[in-house]
Amino acid sequence: RDQQQEVDLGLTPELKKVTDAFAAIQDEQVRYKQLLYMAQNTKEANSLPESSKIPENKVPGCLSTVYVDGTAEYNEEVGDYVINFLGDSDGLLTKGLVALLVRCLSGNTAEAIQKVDPQFIKAAKIEQSLTPGRNNGFLNMLKTMKEKALILDAAARSGSTEAPSSGVEQEAEPAEAETTAPSDSSMPDLEGQGPKYKAIVEALQVLQPTSLKLIDNSHQHAGHAGNDMDGESHFELSIVADAFEGLNLVKRHQLIYMVLGDIMPQIHALQMQCATKKEVEERAGSG
Repeated sequence: RDQQQEVDLGLTPELKKVTDAFAAIQDEQVRYKQLLYMAQNTKEANSLPESSKIPENKVPGCLSTVYVDGTAEYNEEVGDYVINFLGDSDGLLTKGLVALLVRCLSGNTAEAIQKVDPQFIKAAKIEQSLTPGRNNGFLNMLKTMKEKALILDAAARSGSTEAPSSGVEQEAEPAEAETTAPSDSSMPDLEGQGPKYKAIVEALQVLQPTSLKLIDNSHQHAGHAGNDMDGESHFELSIVADAFEGLNLVKRHQLIYMVLGDIMPQIHALQMQCATKKEVEERAGSG
């Protein structure tokens, strides 16, 4: 039965150990104290640099302020890229949940992280110690880490050696890191632009684009039926990034949606053209 539960919940090896350990504790107060202990003694939840405490790394929908950052590194033993997380929160119990997730998800592939079922929190009986608000916050943490794992993995496979939107140091040759720095064309002039325009451009820097053009076409749609937004409703995006390598059109669009996260519900439409640098060069050569 336990084995069936492990398969159903998609637990990583470390998460299985921690889930079983928490489930074995009969006293709810002891489980609560264990989370507080993890908050104070888990290195990965107490070593997030200030440079990583940026909007792109903030977990939405949490009662406390929560930041999660990470890196993707090739692991010879696994034969694939693995994700390593760091996190922090200004709430002690929330930090305990962050500590649990960063400890138990780190060292696993993005694919393995996607399989983790949030219901494990019930199996671990931790849910009993959480208010509905904190439980929602926990679900948002796990969702954010799954999304970040995919983005980090895509960036690593494209040849980037620096974690997107990350202040976490990488074990990379300095010369290589320099070659992945975004060019000037990846950051359009933000002067005179609205907050949504700026938020879209800044969020997309996580993909380390070599070229990024964003046009606000909202004025063309003002007054149209269904467009009740106050400006900044329609955008046209053209982006070139090696993070799209190996992804079909649908997955490229999904990656953009995922990166933009909470921004997408705030706009009416986003037309996209996504390409890799190699594809652009090939088109130029054939033209």
